Amino acid sequence: MNYLDKHPDVLQWASEEFFVPYVSPVDGKVHRYYPDFWVRKKNAQGIIEIDVIEVKPKSQMSAPKKPQKITKRFVNEVYTWGVNQAKWQAAESFCKQRDWNFKVINEHDLGIKF
Repeated sequence: MNYLDKHPDVLQWASEEFFVPYVSPVDGKVHRYYPDFWVRKKNAQGIIEIDVIEVKPKSQMSAPKKPQKITKRFVNEVYTWGVNQAKWQAAESFCKQRDWNFKVINEHDLGIKF
């Protein structure tokens, strides 16, 4: 948020300002997904663009690897992965219809080290 506040090319931004409807693969029902950030900015050519950004831990950005023994943790990771995929596909379509960009970034993209 500090980055967005201080970057000279960011004209406006908001956090969880709107929702994208998506169908959950878990229950088959429509839910509301609130992306983390909406950013209006000037790109390198000076053209105004809109980016919709989701911030997730790197561990949630790829499908979980199946362990030899199925654990509750693995089941939760599969659930999270499936729901995230549904959200991101819906957001991608939502943004494409508006000529916006959708991005999922993680702690490494933000330069955060643990």
